[in-house]
Amino acid sequence: MSKINIVDLELFCRVGVSEEERAQPQRLLVSLDMDYDFSSAAISDRINRTIDYIEVTQRLQKMGERRNWKIIETLATDIANKILKEFHPDRVTVELKKFPSCGARYVSVTVTMEPIVTEDFKRPWWWGGWR
Repeated sequence: MSKINIVDLELFCRVGVSEEERAQPQRLLVSLDMDYDFSSAAISDRINRTIDYIEVTQRLQKMGERRNWKIIETLATDIANKILKEFHPDRVTVELKKFPSCGARYVSVTVTMEPIVTEDFKRPWWWGGWR
């Protein structure tokens, strides 16, 4: 399986348990590992046959503008769900780093998710080896 990685993308999000902590956007770093068969893109040299990592980064950076979160576990899960829904990898792993004032260099959470496919789901004929 092929993998597309984005490492330490800088995001600014309002995240924290207290209202004071959520008052201003905080710097976070997010890393993504997306399992995706990009062999068709590699052969054809066509961006529309792979996951456009520029588009991924732009959408994630906009995500922090719209809402706030109390805990980074929820934010990491929301990011994973967004990637699965909008970019359709076979699996995504999200690591989210926060830089607290507790003396640690950073704290992080990691979540790995796969699309939910029900037994009665049938892929359309055009949903072959590439999307």
